[in-house]
Amino acid sequence: MILTIDVGNTNIVFGVFEGETLLFESRMDTNAARMADQYAIHLCDVLRLYGVELGGIAGAIIASVVPPVTRNIAAAVERLTGKKPLVVGPGLKSGLNIKIDNPVELGADLVCGATAAKTLYNLPCIAVDLGTVTKVMALDSSGGLMGGVLAPGVGIGFKTMSEATALLPLVGTAAPGKAIGTNTTDCIRGGIIYGAASMLDGLIERFESELGEECTVVATGGFAEVIVPHCKREFVVDKSLVSRGLRAIYERNV
Repeated sequence: MILTIDVGNTNIVFGVFEGETLLFESRMDTNAARMADQYAIHLCDVLRLYGVELGGIAGAIIASVVPPVTRNIAAAVERLTGKKPLVVGPGLKSGLNIKIDNPVELGADLVCGATAAKTLYNLPCIAVDLGTVTKVMALDSSGGLMGGVLAPGVGIGFKTMSEATALLPLVGTAAPGKAIGTNTTDCIRGGIIYGAASMLDGLIERFESELGEECTVVATGGFAEVIVPHCKREFVVDKSLVSRGLRAIYERNV
């Protein structure tokens, strides 16, 4: 079995694969103040919860966009399993032809998501990650990663609306029944949720125009199931896209 760990700005996602089968995923909040032993205790408890023996873990791989956490997570994995985890970054083979100006700048989560999109879905493909940051990446018909856009995530929108204003409340993420809101709460929800959906529809149209082809569109991330139902464009929702990319990269490097 292979342990995959996706360290994001908001959550850490642990996954265990047996072959190509994802046995489970588990999430915890990202906290740079946690020590290696604390991560080890949590991970041990999670594996026990899902009936996975430590001795059954043949290897592990980490993708992280939070460098202070990477070191402690890696130490925790090695302490528990006796195996040093792979860390996605320069020097690790992904199988991607990265065509952006400076490939070193590409985040590990984007590498993993693009790798999974290339492996699992028809090309050309647009991969959308609706997490702390909204990330939209384009893969051409040969699987080359052309680039994309980064935008403030849906959660940032809700939080900022409340924190940066005197009177606007922090509201939940349920979409209102219509775009034209008639009260403050619905106006905020509609602006952020329908605004994000419209932004994605517009970006996909622009991407396809630049690529000159219609694309498969796959979405992942914590807000995918909130936003995608309100898009006009058809999406495939794959909540485990980054974990599947991690497994694929692991297999290329062992």
